[in-house]
Amino acid sequence: MRIVRPLFFGLLLAAGFYFYTTHHHTSTAIPDWVAKPNKVELTEAAAPPNFDAEEQVNIDVYKKGIPSVVNITSTAVSMDFFWGPIPQQGQGSGFIIDKEGHILTNFHVIEGARQVKVTLHNKKTYSAEIIGSDRLHDLAVIQIKAPGVVVPATLGDSKDLVVGQKVYAIGNPFGLSGTMTRGIISSLRPIRNPEGAFIDEAIQTDAAINPGNSGGPLLNSRGEVIGINSMIATGGSNQSAGIGFAIPINTAKSAINDLVTYGRVRRPTLGILPLAIGPELAEEMGLPADNGVLIMKVQQGGAADRAGLRAGTERAYVGNRPIVIGGDLIVAIDGEPVSDQQDLANLMDKHHAGDTVTVSIFRGKRKMDVKVVLQEEGRQQV
Repeated sequence: MRIVRPLFFGLLLAAGFYFYTTHHHTSTAIPDWVAKPNKVELTEAAAPPNFDAEEQVNIDVYKKGIPSVVNITSTAVSMDFFWGPIPQQGQGSGFIIDKEGHILTNFHVIEGARQVKVTLHNKKTYSAEIIGSDRLHDLAVIQIKAPGVVVPATLGDSKDLVVGQKVYAIGNPFGLSGTMTRGIISSLRPIRNPEGAFIDEAIQTDAAINPGNSGGPLLNSRGEVIGINSMIATGGSNQSAGIGFAIPINTAKSAINDLVTYGRVRRPTLGILPLAIGPELAEEMGLPADNGVLIMKVQQGGAADRAGLRAGTERAYVGNRPIVIGGDLIVAIDGEPVSDQQDLANLMDKHHAGDTVTVSIFRGKRKMDVKVVLQEEGRQQV
């Protein structure tokens, strides 16, 4: 009897619970104004949208540029604490420059890469070979084998760009392939890249450029490449802050043939040890020009030596720094003024090894023009 009674109450509770949950429903009253039509009537546009002129330009630029833009994935190898190899991947952008499958990008996109993969706009992926690189100016050329598939970009001219001109950046920011942003040229200014190289007339833009855009094209409103997106000023946030920089396409054009043919840029040199001269030094030394570059030494067998340019012979000091004076004072090359080593380097970047330039000098008080055949930096001819 003691067992039956608890069992009876348990069955009674279970039956009550079952009845409540299966037969008890909470009803909600529906207001009279709520309708339940057989078909929902929507207000739809009567015709496809007509794009305004500005929108149409955006669309045309994207359609023209996107087939040439590629996503680049590079795999490098680093070592862990126990010297075990760890593969590391990086992403960037690039653009096709010819039907042979050569692709222009930034050096830092493929730096240290053991393996490089390229994904085209059609989503097909190819292995790429590094053909040539220039760390100093952050340029590189890679190549894929995809005959009949690649679509070369149209390269424009960066010589006559103006502040306020509309520009478009296409690339793969944060791995988001095929992204286009728009802005203007905010400034044209000389800057130094992380390697310390001086980029003359670098293109500053407020078009959003983020990690992954590096190496991608900066386009004008005709869809022509005018720059290579390379750097951003972030203020520490590692994302776009409205200040991005692109290498002018003309700078890249002057290096492409060397990168493809020799795997490097044959950077020219005069083969001299220069000393920048300002007004104070010029007055102290009794020089006939206020600014220029004084030749302290010439490389034996180098370009300046072969042209007959003269080095200094008299030792002197500027503060505690020993110098050599008495040599030729370079004041211009091909008519462009030379005030310091940076001017000299910028002018060399505009030429190739083997080019002949006219060097304007003062030898004593006498002004002379001397023809000099430039030689490749680091490759002395004897």
